[in-house]
Parts: sequence; structure tokens; C-alpha cells
Amino acid sequence: MPSSVMSTSKQGSGPQAPPAVSAIGLRKSYGDKTVLDGVDLHIPAGSVFALLGPNGAGKTTAVKILSTLISADGGQAQVAGHDITTSPDGVRAAIGVTGQFSAVDGLITGEENMLLMADLHHLSKREGRRTAAELLERFDLVDAAKKPASTYSGGMKRRLDIAMTLVGGPRIIFLDEPTTGLDPRSRHNMWQIIRELVTGGVTVFLTTQYLEEADQLADRIAVLNDGRIAAEGTAEQLKRMIPGGHVRLRFADPSAYRGAAAALPAATADDEALVLRIASDGSQRDLRSVLDRLDAAGIEADELTVHTPDLDDVFFALTGGTDQPKETLR
Repeated sequence: MPSSVMSTSKQGSGPQAPPAVSAIGLRKSYGDKTVLDGVDLHIPAGSVFALLGPNGAGKTTAVKILSTLISADGGQAQVAGHDITTSPDGVRAAIGVTGQFSAVDGLITGEENMLLMADLHHLSKREGRRTAAELLERFDLVDAAKKPASTYSGGMKRRLDIAMTLVGGPRIIFLDEPTTGLDPRSRHNMWQIIRELVTGGVTVFLTTQYLEEADQLADRIAVLNDGRIAAEGTAEQLKRMIPGGHVRLRFADPSAYRGAAAALPAATADDEALVLRIASDGSQRDLRSVLDRLDAAGIEADELTVHTPDLDDVFFALTGGTDQPKETLR
């Protein structure tokens, strides 16, 4: 596991920045229930990292440990270059945390919520008002700033929640299921906000059960199951781990279909639909092999589609179907 010590890149282009989050062997139990059982993480600065897993897999526990809200039973971790055990104040100064449930106080206005957060960060009155005004404008909340937060929609409350998190200028933001309960439009708006944060240099640690959310946003994804990281990689890397990819060929002419079936004896045939299905990893080499066999037989398919496993397939394969992931509403 790479440490946060500066290292020289192989290309000789200078020192590489330390990771935003680095963890080795994180462990946490509650009684006889082991929640985290040796979790390793390495999250580059300025990226989006998504932690997927069934309910109870330990996603929120991992966030709480890394944000110093609770202590680990074992292992070590550094966040923004600070050890979570020996330098918790350094960690807290560098991060922002938005939990599953809004921290917004509905009894006061959006602006008052922002100013309260500015006070908690010990900003001067002038600096606090300037920061609040900038963030309310950035998150399209100016028109609602003077209204009680209890009158806000779910999407507005989540935007205010993240705006409050940004008051202290955190370099790393932990978003624990930030779009739970939001309608599709609000969810997509939140995705755009997250992308803009990363463009601005912020690192985002995202936990989610929405598989499309991880696919859309994350540079890297880890699947947590039974307290361990079952797999980690880009969305495409994870999808390639799971069998089930195939090329689907459809023919309008029955004679072309029969000829293709003879040229591709390993294909699964659907005589009624005139469709052949050939197992494939979706690679260019696999696809070329199929097309070369058809060309050699002088046959052309009327329709060719490549199907690869999606994150739903990955999730169920790695977690054993222990929990139903949330579907993104469309």
C-alpha cells in the first residue's frame, strides 16, 4: 500500500503529490460484529472515489473513522497528510463531511445556517458574510436565502448542506449517500455540483448505493462487502471482471442467419428472432474475430450490438446479492 510520503514518478516529471486519503488495515467491531476487517484505501488528490456496498457493509463506519468521528480498533490512516489518530485536529481542518441526513437547521433561514457555520469556523463577521453570499450564489440559493430552511425542497436542503460544508474551504469532502431521497432532477443537479467541486481541486469521497451515481462520477470505485474491499478499480475495470459480456448479431435474411450460425458454431442461436449471441469481453480483438469470420463466409449482419456487464452485475457478483442496490429513478 502506497504511503503518503512524497515519491518521484517513473517519468522523472517531479514529485508526486501525496494521496488525499491513505489507509492500511482499518478495523472496527461493535461487540462480536466485525464491521471493517482490514480495509486498505489509496485515494489520489483531486479525484472522486466511490465506496459501494450493501446496507451494513461498513461504508458509513469507514467515513466516520476517516473523518475522526469515531476511532478504529486497528490499522492506520492519513487524511490530507495528517494521521487520524495523532493529528485529528489537522484532519478536521482539512475536511468537510455531509452525512446521510441533513445538518440544516430548518428553524432558521438558509443565510443564517451559512453564517452559523461561518461562526463555527471562526471567520470574522465580514469574511463570514462574504463567504456565505458567494456560496449561496454558487449553489443557486440566493432567492431562498431569507426563507426558513424548513420551506426548502429536498434538493435545496442538500445543496445548502454542501454549501455549509464548504464554508471552511475543505480540501477533502466526505459525502455519505448525498442524493438519498432526491428526485432524478435534483440528483443530476447534485452530480454536477460534485463534478464542479473536483474541477476546483477538491477530493470527494462518496458513499452511495446508487450504482449509476458511482458509474457517472467516480474515477475509482471500491466494493465493500463483509468488512473487506471485494474489488477496486475504475468502473470499466470492474465491469470487465464479471462474465456475461456478449456480441449480439441480428439478421433479416434467414439464409444469412444460417450461414452465420455455421461460421460461428460457439454462438447461442435464437432461430425465431434470427439472432446469434457470442460470448465476448467486448474488446476490439474479440469483435474483430467475429467480423473476420463473417467476412470469410461472405455474410453481413443487419445489426450488431456489444453488451458488457454493468455495475449492477458487478455489485451482485461481488456481494452475493446480499442486498438490493437502489435503482436510479429515470
